Amino acid sequence: MISREPTLARLVAARSQLLEPYGLSEPLLAKALRLITEHRVDDADLYFQHTRSEGWSLEEGIVKSGSFSIDQGVGVRAVAGEKTAFAYSDDISEAAIIDAALTVRSIAAAGQSRRVKVPANPTVSKSRSLYGPADPIASLDSTEKVALLERAERMARGKDPRVAQVMAGLAAEHEVILVARADGTLAADVRPLVRLSVTVIAESNGRREVGSGGGGGRFGLAYFTDEMISSYVDQAVNAALTNLESRPAPAGEMTVVLGPGWPGVLLHEAIGHGLEGDFNRKGSSAFAGRIGQRVAAKGVTVLDDGTLADRRGSLNVDDEGCASQRNVLIEDGILKGYIQDAMNARLMKVAPTGNGRRESYAHVPMPRMTNTYMLGGDKDPKEIIASIKKGIYATNFGGGQVDITSGKFVFSASEAFWVENGEIQYPVKGATIIGSGPEALTRVTMIGNDMQLDTGVGVCGKEGQSVPVGVGQPTLRIDGLTVGGTA
Repeated sequence: MISREPTLARLVAARSQLLEPYGLSEPLLAKALRLITEHRVDDADLYFQHTRSEGWSLEEGIVKSGSFSIDQGVGVRAVAGEKTAFAYSDDISEAAIIDAALTVRSIAAAGQSRRVKVPANPTVSKSRSLYGPADPIASLDSTEKVALLERAERMARGKDPRVAQVMAGLAAEHEVILVARADGTLAADVRPLVRLSVTVIAESNGRREVGSGGGGGRFGLAYFTDEMISSYVDQAVNAALTNLESRPAPAGEMTVVLGPGWPGVLLHEAIGHGLEGDFNRKGSSAFAGRIGQRVAAKGVTVLDDGTLADRRGSLNVDDEGCASQRNVLIEDGILKGYIQDAMNARLMKVAPTGNGRRESYAHVPMPRMTNTYMLGGDKDPKEIIASIKKGIYATNFGGGQVDITSGKFVFSASEAFWVENGEIQYPVKGATIIGSGPEALTRVTMIGNDMQLDTGVGVCGKEGQSVPVGVGQPTLRIDGLTVGGTA
């Protein structure tokens, strides 16, 4: 058997899914792009997408909902300076594409000299091979998917008699995309994505508390073995039982230690968004104009890395046809760069970083994170906890928000503990971590040697668009954060 190079195999799959069934060809795509570039534009692209999604949810042993959807279409974009014209259609046809091309080119005046010449022959974009093209929806039949959720429920109920209610959800997605750019770039990707979530409600002495667990990534449903399901169930049950014993959180300025893994969502929100190119080009980020300056304590190194195999936030190629990259944003406390899409990179006179992302064909791309994490240090996590005189040890977070301009953030800890004299005293409830991203980075005093990535549950929202992402970090000690509590 002769195998095809993965990049070309993905291109063949995209052609067969997105072009051939509709009588389209690459010369037609070039014709549409030439129509756009008859006007004075800096860039133009066509983005085709076909996505099949399936979801199942189970509660009290009963399948409460099941869904299946197909979403497909094409987005057509022209860029002139800082201006973007965009049109999209769920009708993949020559007429719809040509109509969209004629519409978006109006962003620039006719009759001016062209800036972009569409090459006669496309160039296949370089890409990575970080995950397989298999369709996760087809990897199990409906009966097996329901049985998987039923196993999760049985495991959770068997963990502790205080578990009163169990909810489990399973989601699978198979996405095929094709990008054609005015510079001749042709790129494609085939993206699987799965996620399993478990939520439990524990009850004792009239008190009820919630815990959750789960994970996923870019692979098939076979990933969810009994061992993996059990690990998610343990997360959920342990969190709920811990919260049953929680006391009101104290308030005030204090030392905060963040656990490894998912608490990196604070890093993502409070710092990562501030390092996206659009905010820095416009000068609205707290990190704008600070390349080469110290923005964090020594030892703090932050990366955005879309090249991690099978990870939820990883991409073989981004939504503008650029191969994903491993981007060092902060190195040993010094700001090294921002994450960029094509437009902001051009305007800032730097190279794109493989971070041009969009929710779907109906959305414009923008600079977005992939997998954002901090590298580990040299401290034993036990040593870090032992160093706390009085403070909070937060191991899990729920929602949060950040003001990009000021860098100020507010996060709710869903699982946290009060620590005195280096000893964990009791779990606390209602702890809200308040601070400024740029300031918090300078107050990192200890970095653990236990860097972990999250289990694969992250979804990032920006300007109404949601995309899958990953986060991670080691155990961190940050001094002088404000904790809003209930005590």
